[in-house]
Amino acid sequence: MLKRYKQLLAAGVIATAMLGTAGCSSTQKTSSPMSAEVDLIQEVKTAASQLMAGTKGLDADAPVLVATFANIDDLQQSSTFGRTLSEQFTSALSNQELMVTEVKMRDSLFVKERTGELILSRKLQSLMLAHDAQAVLLGTYAIGGSNIYVNARIVRTNDNIILGSHDFSLPLNRDIKAMLPRQR
Repeated sequence: MLKRYKQLLAAGVIATAMLGTAGCSSTQKTSSPMSAEVDLIQEVKTAASQLMAGTKGLDADAPVLVATFANIDDLQQSSTFGRTLSEQFTSALSNQELMVTEVKMRDSLFVKERTGELILSRKLQSLMLAHDAQAVLLGTYAIGGSNIYVNARIVRTNDNIILGSHDFSLPLNRDIKAMLPRQR
């Protein structure tokens, strides 16, 4: 009887220990990209600083135009997200004492047929001439599964040479997703 009692006691201790360790397994929730917090304004300020740090050949006294950021899959399409990026880059660059000329326009980029090459639209080229702009800030974004990937570049207007470029990604959270066109 004592032997049976010891066996039951040992089984109870083992069961209790196993239940106790089950509670120690990972109870932290893994945060999904949809709930990730993103300070978009600060992210763009950081990106603009890094873009400017890597940009060569820009005259601080000559104007730069900022075009609306476009969806890389359809360069004729922008979104609230693309327009917000261009607005925030405009603020960040002007706060770095760059002469930024505000121009609100659509269709600033298009793809050259059969080459896939990004080129400036005639409308944007004529605006750059009218404003005597030395360069234009262009940007694209690509929507991934859990991130959105952004490219910003400063392109010299007279020869389309890229003076600086910066890439960054952001989690595709609720706020950013709400600024994108609805997926069909």
